[in-house]
Amino acid sequence: MSERHPIVAITGSSGAGTSTVQRTFEEIFRREGVTAAVIEGDSFHAYDRKTMREKLAACDLDGNCQLSHFGPEANLFGEIENLFRSYAESGTGKRRKYLHSPEEAEPWKQEPGTFTPWEELPTGTDLMFYEGLHGAVQHENIDVARFVDLLIGVVPVINLEWIQKLNRDKSMRGYSTEAVTDTILRRMHDYVHYICPQFARTHVNFQRVPMVDTSNPFIARAIPTADESMVVIRFANPKGIDFPYLLNMINDSFMSRANTIVVPGGKMELAMQLIFTPFIWRLMDRRRKALAQ
Repeated sequence: MSERHPIVAITGSSGAGTSTVQRTFEEIFRREGVTAAVIEGDSFHAYDRKTMREKLAACDLDGNCQLSHFGPEANLFGEIENLFRSYAESGTGKRRKYLHSPEEAEPWKQEPGTFTPWEELPTGTDLMFYEGLHGAVQHENIDVARFVDLLIGVVPVINLEWIQKLNRDKSMRGYSTEAVTDTILRRMHDYVHYICPQFARTHVNFQRVPMVDTSNPFIARAIPTADESMVVIRFANPKGIDFPYLLNMINDSFMSRANTIVVPGGKMELAMQLIFTPFIWRLMDRRRKALAQ
C-alpha cells in the first residue's frame, strides 16, 4: 500500500463483470479528474494465443492436463508483483497490451492474440488501476494483494459463471458444449487454488446471483439478465460505510448481514458509483497530504 502512489485492483474470472467495474471506475476518474495508469491483466499471460494452443495440445496428449490461464504456469505472477511494488514505491513500472481482436491488433500491425512490446508507464499519474484475473493472487513467495490500496472482487455464483462461458465460447468462438465443458474441468484445479482464495483478501466483493433456475448450466439457453439477478455486496470492514444512505439511494436494496447489502442486478453500476466515489476521494486526499509533506 502507498499513500503517494495508490493502487486500485479489480480481480475476477473471465465473464464475471470486471469490465463493467472498469467502465464505472473510468467514469469516476473522468468526473473527479483522476489520471490513472491502466493495467490489463491479460497482458501478464505467459504465452500468446498460438503458443498457448500448442502448449494445451501437448498437455492434452500427456493426459490429466491442468494448464490454464488461472494458474502460475500460464501467467507471469512475478512480473505482476514487480509492477505493483514498483508503482507503490515510485509510481513507475512497465506494461504491455494483449491484442484480443483484429480491431485491437490493427493499429499495432500485429496479429490478434499477441502482445505489444513492454513500455514504461506514463508519468504524472494519480494512481494505478488493474483489471484482471490476479489482482490479489498469492503463490509461494509472491503476494500481489499486499500492495493494493483498494481491492475489489467481482464474481458470479459458479453456475452462472459456467453459463456465461458456455454461451460466449459457443456463440462467439464456435466451440461445442463438450469442448467448453472440457475446458471448465481442466481449469478447475487452478480456479480452486488461485482464483477463489483471492476473494478472501478483497476489501469489497460483488457477487451476482441469478433469480432464475440455473441448476444445470450445461443446457441453459440464455444468460440470466440483470433484471433476473441480484448482486450481493460484502465489505470486509464495514466501518465508515453509510448503509442507510445506500439503502435510501438504491431502490429495493436490503441488508442481509451487518457487512452485506443486496441490490437489484440492474442497480449494480449505480451501487458502485455510490460506494467507490468516496473511496477515491479518500485515496486522493491521502495522496495530496503525503505529497505536501
